[in-house]
Amino acid sequence: MLFPALHTAQDAPALRFGDRALTYGELARIAGALAHRIRSAVSEPPRVAVWATPSPETAVATVAALLAGVPAVPINPKIGERELAHIVADSEPGLVLTEPDATLPPGLATVPRLDVILDAGTDPVSLPEEPDEEAPAFVIYTSGTTGAPKGVVLPRRAVTSTLDALRDAWQWTADDVLVHALPLFHVHGLILGILGPLRRGGSVRHVGRFSPAAVAAELTSGATMMFGVPTMYHRIANEVEHDPELAAALAGARLLVSGSAALPVHDHERIAAATGQRIVERYGMTETLMNTSVRADGERRPGTVGLPLHGVELRLVDDRGTPIETWDGETVGEIEVRGPNLFTEYLNRPDATAEAFHDGWFRTGDMAVREPDGYVRIVGRKATDLIKSGGYRIGAGEIENALLEHPGVAEVAVTGEPDADLGERIVAWVVPNGAPPAEGELIEHVARLLTPHKRPRVVRFLDALPRNDMGKVMKRALHG
Repeated sequence: MLFPALHTAQDAPALRFGDRALTYGELARIAGALAHRIRSAVSEPPRVAVWATPSPETAVATVAALLAGVPAVPINPKIGERELAHIVADSEPGLVLTEPDATLPPGLATVPRLDVILDAGTDPVSLPEEPDEEAPAFVIYTSGTTGAPKGVVLPRRAVTSTLDALRDAWQWTADDVLVHALPLFHVHGLILGILGPLRRGGSVRHVGRFSPAAVAAELTSGATMMFGVPTMYHRIANEVEHDPELAAALAGARLLVSGSAALPVHDHERIAAATGQRIVERYGMTETLMNTSVRADGERRPGTVGLPLHGVELRLVDDRGTPIETWDGETVGEIEVRGPNLFTEYLNRPDATAEAFHDGWFRTGDMAVREPDGYVRIVGRKATDLIKSGGYRIGAGEIENALLEHPGVAEVAVTGEPDADLGERIVAWVVPNGAPPAEGELIEHVARLLTPHKRPRVVRFLDALPRNDMGKVMKRALHG
């Protein structure tokens, strides 16, 4: 059972988005009724798309799909037309669940629409019997280094094992109230940030658009935990030194958690100096959910992502795939993991699924060292083509392909470079076809075809790209 509190905590608060809130009893009645409608409306393959706006309708739709035993496919409401067409064709959703006043793009015109109405009524609703733990719960699309996004199939046991491991690591209970402003179309905001509190029987308050003032207001009125990405904590670090009310709000939190990318040590230390709070960092991926975390009762060591979670096995391997036994804080290897937190497959991509595993271990592509006490410190990507910007993992190849469709682009390479706010910013290195097009025109071109957060922040024009004898672009030679 994913959410025991739906059966027991009728009057307890569950969700709050601005001034709209639901108790567990109301959530059970609305999501339970919707789950029965989903079951009767969806045939093979049994999947539903969720138009994942930051709204209570998105949370209710996701819970209803899980209660119905039908995998949810969260869709970014800022998605570009090409990505949307790929996801719809690849996942074949039988319905799209959405808030009533949402305007859906033409790419969803062929998918039957079901509006989520937040009318709890008063009649009791029997909740459907849930499927077994190996049944798929989500198909979440994630960018790799090349090609279109792949659909990561996450089983129910990956969700429950991760959330229960975090209960242990973070001492997470029904008394906790989580505040965040994360998007609801990926793992961090939706699975950890919405389903995590609901599995514990606690509550979540989503503040919509992030601001330090918004999360501070919740932390001073009952919230005990905050989830954020490094970009958010960077903005907090810039304000907290001069804002005693913000400092006091953060100081009173039980737990501040950062994820989706590495939190710069400088920001960690600035927040700690102003508040006395050391932020907990954790490490995960769409394919694995959570792998490691600093424990609530452990040392919160800046620059590290803590220890493997309960049930997760983690090892470092060298370039030959041989396990590295040395934990000296210096020997670098690629992280491989295995455990109940892992995905089952990339949808319709058996080749990519097979390639992702090595002797039964998932190859993360992340490079790390282990300290003598087992703490993991990530040092970078094995490949140079995966960019982490604003909490998103973005594949350079996808952006390059989009840019090459512009008539003014002859050749292009996309890289990431350090950015104090975003972690990394996307840089496009363009060899123009004739006169260089306007920078803003290229940026808008990518935002329209893909998604706004994948647009380059900087465009640099070159006469030629640096290449090796095999004709491959040498991206490490590109720098501002």
